[in-house]
Amino acid sequence: MPQAGHTLLRPAPAGAPPRPRSEATPSRRIAIISASVGAGHDGAAAELACRLMADGFTVDRHDLLDLLPARFGRAIQEGYHRMLVRAPWVYQLIYASTERAGGSGPLARLLLRAAESRVRRALAPGTRAVVSTYPGASRVLGSLRRNGRLAVPVLTYLTDFSVHPLWVADGVDVHLAAHAVPAAQARAVGARDVRVSGPVADPRFRPCDSRQRLQARARFGLPPHSPLALLVAGSWGVGPVRQVAREVRDSGAAVPVVVCGRNEALAGQLRADGIEHVYGWVDDMPGLMHAADVLVQNAGGLTSLEAFAAGLPVASYRCIPGHGLTNAAALDEAGAAVWIRDPADLKAVLHDLIEGPLGSRQRETGLALFPRSSGQGPAAEIARVLRAGLPRPNPGQPSPQPGTRRRPTSRRLTTTALVACGVCAFAVGTGVATAYDGPGLARAIGHGLDLDDLAPHHGPRPEGHHS
Repeated sequence: MPQAGHTLLRPAPAGAPPRPRSEATPSRRIAIISASVGAGHDGAAAELACRLMADGFTVDRHDLLDLLPARFGRAIQEGYHRMLVRAPWVYQLIYASTERAGGSGPLARLLLRAAESRVRRALAPGTRAVVSTYPGASRVLGSLRRNGRLAVPVLTYLTDFSVHPLWVADGVDVHLAAHAVPAAQARAVGARDVRVSGPVADPRFRPCDSRQRLQARARFGLPPHSPLALLVAGSWGVGPVRQVAREVRDSGAAVPVVVCGRNEALAGQLRADGIEHVYGWVDDMPGLMHAADVLVQNAGGLTSLEAFAAGLPVASYRCIPGHGLTNAAALDEAGAAVWIRDPADLKAVLHDLIEGPLGSRQRETGLALFPRSSGQGPAAEIARVLRAGLPRPNPGQPSPQPGTRRRPTSRRLTTTALVACGVCAFAVGTGVATAYDGPGLARAIGHGLDLDDLAPHHGPRPEGHHS
């Protein structure tokens, strides 16, 4: 999901063993499949890869969008982006529909099925485990594993604190959760082997002292002694960011410091609104978090986990639809981040997070999520699964090795053609969503996205969720 700007790859930490070369023994090869939908899923994949490579594994990273047929991945990425920015209520409809149905609609299933052979061919010979950090990738890998076309363990690393049913795919061997709350949600929607391994974050995100805070503020040109609220809205800068920035400023509780990601238009609007401290894409997010007193976020993705690692209290406020709302609820249930539902509470809650006991409790809760030793955590759990091995879900079926090519059948070609038509329709639908609004659009796209049963159950789009 969208993630505030920072580098996705980092150098190996000082003192870490050298990363293995590509000719390392095949038994130490792991593939990680993510998707460049925002930056959160890729950020988690990058950090897992760094830790596994430091442990001596060879890691191959793939983007599921690049493995979809006929380059439709980029069209879907653009459609998703436009939907979040210009028609977030449509995203809420889709999210709620698939949540109630327990999975995706027929169009998405066709598209993912058409990607199965391409995903298998992308896996290098000798791959001994595959890790997904994106629901669509989990669906593809789970199907391959269930049908006996993939003989190695498949793991899903749940990047979110709330678990949509799309995250849990039949055939996936192990689901790794950051906390007991998402673990319980994963089990509730059918996951069997769920392990609470804690979150993963770049080690540069760590608590700082007062001297380091002053140095960070000086680097960014921020007030040295004023309380600062860091506002993030993902790499795409989605949600009612301008409204939140003005509300934080007008409350007097803190000075807003806003990260707009790659949304340059939003940065310009904020400056025109009189918001003094506005940034686009930020490479040094650890330093900016060191400078802040509290994080205000609207999606609950990787940025929240990084704030926990930095000892920064977190508030969820005016969250984006779909996963933004469910993540806010899950974080609040876990006691890791407070969910401010009423704007009238904003000032008091920010004061409590910055100077009061609520902030102290949240710092302790957030830091306690992370493993205490190098032998713990998601990367260590992945390594244990690889070394132990897992039986195939269908041991009686043949199991081709990763990377083996199979000649496409006429059925696959037909499926791909159908998918092409469907995805074109989907792209047109999301394009229309950027120009029109109202119930007529919901009915129009509902026929293709299984949303026709939603109209009687939903009122107008939520106030404050459209920038």
